[in-house]
Amino acid sequence: MERRTFLFGTGTLALSQLLLGCNPQGDSLEIEFLRGSIPAIVVDRFRQQVQSQARFTPVAQLQELFEQLQTWRQQASTTQQPRSLPLPTRQSQSPNPSALITLGDYWLSTAIQQQLIQPLNITQLQNWNALPSRWQELVRRNNQGESDPQGQIWAAPYRWGSTVILYNREKFNSLGWTPNDWSDLWRPELRSRISIVDQSREVIGLTLKRLGQSYNAQNLDQIPNLEEQLQALHQQVRLYSSNRYIEPLIIGDTWAAVGWSTDVLPILRRYREIAVVVPRSGTALWADVWVNPINAALPPLASQWIDFCWQQPIAQQISLRTYGTSPAAVQLPPASGQNPTRIEFTDAQLQQSEFLLPLSATTQKQYEALWQSIRAST
Repeated sequence: MERRTFLFGTGTLALSQLLLGCNPQGDSLEIEFLRGSIPAIVVDRFRQQVQSQARFTPVAQLQELFEQLQTWRQQASTTQQPRSLPLPTRQSQSPNPSALITLGDYWLSTAIQQQLIQPLNITQLQNWNALPSRWQELVRRNNQGESDPQGQIWAAPYRWGSTVILYNREKFNSLGWTPNDWSDLWRPELRSRISIVDQSREVIGLTLKRLGQSYNAQNLDQIPNLEEQLQALHQQVRLYSSNRYIEPLIIGDTWAAVGWSTDVLPILRRYREIAVVVPRSGTALWADVWVNPINAALPPLASQWIDFCWQQPIAQQISLRTYGTSPAAVQLPPASGQNPTRIEFTDAQLQQSEFLLPLSATTQKQYEALWQSIRAST
């Protein structure tokens, strides 16, 4: 799944920047992370605390980070026996695996299946048990990448966001109402006036949510009116795009859009006529997580970094200085209307929201077939 991060302003690490500690004789740590997901001040504080060598390399896209994992796996395989893993198009930045690398939770199942990562032994960390249970459950998987309460821990979540509805205040003033739930996207006033991310799980998922079902419904054939509702939503959509869905909203070609919070928040700063709402019935969640590449040692310093990210002062910095929220953060100040850094949820909205979990092969084929059928219709 593609998820872009737009960066405007300062406070995050530039793509080419490498931050190093000042003790070359101490333990070393190599980390590659999604650009914009960790503030520079957090790295600085960690370096001051541990007084050891630590290199942090920002990478622009989650796709690149996943391909980096594939490259390292392929390199490890060539020293043992040939494997049939697909070769990525991106050159490896480092010949040796970093101790930790950012991955999106949506990629976690595939990374486990392709043996790109290895389990983390982090239950002894001070702040692990303080994480809400939903975050612990998210990263417990079996060896097939499926959610399993008894499974091993394959990742450490450090930031999360959501899918939201954007709308143009000026356009909706003439309608006399504003959207507050998924069902509003079907209202006749919005025919051909919606832009939406080009992702089957998101579009089918929000339709399922409208019907009172789960984003992770397992048997689509047994859900009444699902195809009919998807066809009706398709008539409302002017554009499907995972990286250009906001532009039509800004110029007025569409009046509402569905997209990811990390894309949305920078736009709210620049365009005051754009507003955002979390659907009342709940939405899709995503998480950025730390993973340990296969054949990469996990030094004690890496475990310290994971636990450091969950400390309350650091969790607050991640929440206030990036376009995401730390799962460990509590008692955050209210989001600023003039300079928002996160999207606030009510307890009820968060309770009803869901991560996009792995589907069985049979169910995945149902989603793909349904999506192709809808997109092929006129």
